[in-house]
Amino acid sequence: MKRLAIISAIAFCFGLIAPAAPAQSSDHNHVEFGVFWDWTRFQAQKLNLFGVGGRVGFNVHPALALEADMAYDFEASFSQSIISGGVTNTFRSNLRLIHGLVGPKLQTTRGPVRLFVVAKGGLINFGIGGPVTAGTFANQIGTIRDGDTDGVFYPGGGIEINAGVFGIRAEAGDEIYFNNNGANHNLKIQAGPQIRF
Repeated sequence: MKRLAIISAIAFCFGLIAPAAPAQSSDHNHVEFGVFWDWTRFQAQKLNLFGVGGRVGFNVHPALALEADMAYDFEASFSQSIISGGVTNTFRSNLRLIHGLVGPKLQTTRGPVRLFVVAKGGLINFGIGGPVTAGTFANQIGTIRDGDTDGVFYPGGGIEINAGVFGIRAEAGDEIYFNNNGANHNLKIQAGPQIRF
């Protein structure tokens, strides 16, 4: 059922993009690719997580784009105490996150400096383990379906500064993930270069 929903959502997004593409002007405003540095303030453990990510966006109208991005936050260690039978045990956990978000971006349409707001939904996956290697990264990707994965809503906004096809983008928002404890708010900041064509 999940696969059918994902395939339907992707087909719907491409269906929206295809008819709008020929009608756009030639001002480097059709597709955007970008990489970014990602910082997430994980409130549950009062922990700062840093990572990298990538983004692609397709304009369906000069003021509206559909975007998808994914980020991987490298491990950060924290100590946690668990009391069991009157005995306190303290251990260290190495937490890693994968964030995957999709949604619309509403943007200003004139000039080299553009303001925007986003409202994206997606998933966040929590991984715990040793040092990051290609194997541990692949293992965390494999646990998205059956591991510790929660739904996310991400409202945010930011600024783009462009010079022709090259630009820099910075944004900030509230990455809200939902689990058994309800809504969990986390500050998220991203910044990095992008290419538009």
